Amino acid sequence: MAIKLYQFAISHYCEKIRWALDHKGLSYQTINLLPGSHIKLIKGMTGSTSVPVLAHDDKVVQNSADIIDYLDDAFPERPLTPLDPHQRQMVREWERRLDKVAGPAVRCYCYHYLLQRPKLVAPMLAAQTPFYNRYLLRLGFSRVEELMRSWMKINERTARTAQQTIEDILSELAAAYQKSEFLVGDRFTRADLTAAALFAPLFQPQAYPVPWPAPNRLPQPMQQWLQRNEERIAPLTQLYQQQRPVRG
Repeated sequence: MAIKLYQFAISHYCEKIRWALDHKGLSYQTINLLPGSHIKLIKGMTGSTSVPVLAHDDKVVQNSADIIDYLDDAFPERPLTPLDPHQRQMVREWERRLDKVAGPAVRCYCYHYLLQRPKLVAPMLAAQTPFYNRYLLRLGFSRVEELMRSWMKINERTARTAQQTIEDILSELAAAYQKSEFLVGDRFTRADLTAAALFAPLFQPQAYPVPWPAPNRLPQPMQQWLQRNEERIAPLTQLYQQQRPVRG
């Protein structure tokens, strides 16, 4: 059975799994969903509503860390998890922290500003889905924004907190990459993949399957912050460029 990835194209957690699949050279089909309208399908498959969800043979796996566990077990070539117990523990600690802290902070910060620009964010939310979804989103955008801000607890205060969290973790990552090419050991692991994937919305790589807005169309506070933090973000931009395979 073919591998199917149920995803939002815009989701940085889904990018984490696209990257893992491409790293392993696996063929897969993406099932692109529209946020909100995905709920019935995904809840029917898993009992909860989050993506990414991977379906392969008789397995349905939810949560990006669990999916990488499954991929390393089912397809052991080009592993993302070290065999050494100490390195394995370190990699998992990095991944857990990035998943639980960095990922939500990036999401909160970016959406706080992008939701202020419906013309920019609607095409990104609807990316890789039928063209009419972007128009439906635009028509009901005030309700979409209200629901997203409520669900993800996005407001001025939480965005400020998220910004500080992002800066702290970026500084820590930049210091780590000054000392070594990789976060753990001497090769690329799921820790590096998670770091670069979850921060990708800040450096907007071309390989990411959404129509990023031109930098000068971003809200002014976001433009200024990105300019101030370019050096902090640079190690992850470089890692993405060097390690992210292009899907054939």
